[in-house]
Amino acid sequence: MPLHPDAQTYLNLRLAHGEQPLPALTVAEAREQLLKMSQLTVINAPVVQSEDRFIPGPGEDIPIRIYTPAGDGPWPMLLYFHGGGWVLGSLESVDSYCRIICRAVPCLVISVNYRHAPEHKFPAAAEDCYAATMWAAAHGAALNGDPTRLAVGGSSAGGNLAAVTCLMAKANGGPAITFQLLSVPVTHYSYDSHSYQENREGYGLTRANMEWFWDHYLNQPEDGQHPYASPLLAGDLSGLPPAFVLTAEFDPLRDEGEAYSERLRQAGVPVTATRYAGMIHSFLGEQAHNDSITQLQKAFVPDQKDAHH
Repeated sequence: MPLHPDAQTYLNLRLAHGEQPLPALTVAEAREQLLKMSQLTVINAPVVQSEDRFIPGPGEDIPIRIYTPAGDGPWPMLLYFHGGGWVLGSLESVDSYCRIICRAVPCLVISVNYRHAPEHKFPAAAEDCYAATMWAAAHGAALNGDPTRLAVGGSSAGGNLAAVTCLMAKANGGPAITFQLLSVPVTHYSYDSHSYQENREGYGLTRANMEWFWDHYLNQPEDGQHPYASPLLAGDLSGLPPAFVLTAEFDPLRDEGEAYSERLRQAGVPVTATRYAGMIHSFLGEQAHNDSITQLQKAFVPDQKDAHH
């Protein structure tokens, strides 16, 4: 299908606001640009209670933002890891998204500002995300959360970190994770797929930008072969949490996301995988948004049909 008109409008908006290719920018400029671009599509974020705090991390304290819906709880919990190629992004860049999810699901959302590359290279980001998930499992009840219903999620590099957090939890015997929400995830340090050939430029996320991200994140190319960088290369995916994997037709990362969902399925993990036709990496459209909410609701209340009787 051709590019969806909404995706084209979004690309035009970014160009009109002067978006530059990442290799032309310093890291500081790129971070500023991402924040600016993330404000372009802010939907009216509902008012939910939010609180910033720091939790202990493996390297330094990790900044988190906790969003709490109105009502009694205890609430299911979603650990959310922002996108930005492990280099860019912040609590601010996903603030409106977290508010909407918190209220719509409803659930407690813990947004995690893990350490970024190049100041902190692989595996610092993954270690922080896993540490935050451990913290939520241990302290969630004090936040009016329900640690027995704990999901992880993220977009792009955040989807990579959510998948890797599940691998780490499996390797370390916990915590128990209910569900993984993987939106346009990075799963493989490789540029060889068909979707990389077809969508290498012109759709927002380019091959050159991905090379820039990986070059900043990895200490050396060999690190990219580690499953905690490339979850697609993990030997055994059995026993991982059920997943919802979202991919976009015009995304260089489309094929590696779909390959990961297929490997999960082959390992016996319950997977819903949806490719959004006409969409691009950074714009999946309203349907994807609604589907994510529905999938989280189902994961948190598996027997919803019975719950109404």
